[in-house]
Amino acid sequence: MRLLQTTLFATLLAMGMPSSSHAEDKSFYSPVIYIDVEHHRILISQLGGVFYIDVPEIALPHMEKLPISGLVDFVVEVRGEEKPPLIKTWKVKSGESTCMFFNGKECQ
Repeated sequence: MRLLQTTLFATLLAMGMPSSSHAEDKSFYSPVIYIDVEHHRILISQLGGVFYIDVPEIALPHMEKLPISGLVDFVVEVRGEEKPPLIKTWKVKSGESTCMFFNGKECQ
């Protein structure tokens, strides 16, 4: 009986722990509020709040091409509470840009 209780407790504990190795993709449709070139991040808004999303190294040459106040559909990798989401792709929906679509590797 004691072994069964210990096993059950360990199973429930493991199920309740968040997995740090599981990355999740999420989409944010937001205006670009600010582009922080120095820290490689972009300030966006969602559900009445504002937060930064990180720009991967491959997208750094293109981040300044995003239109301030333009609406962009960002697909990001959620990396937990300690790190901001990391951009995977974007599609500019309104505003002028020479990089309307970033596919994770190049601008189109």
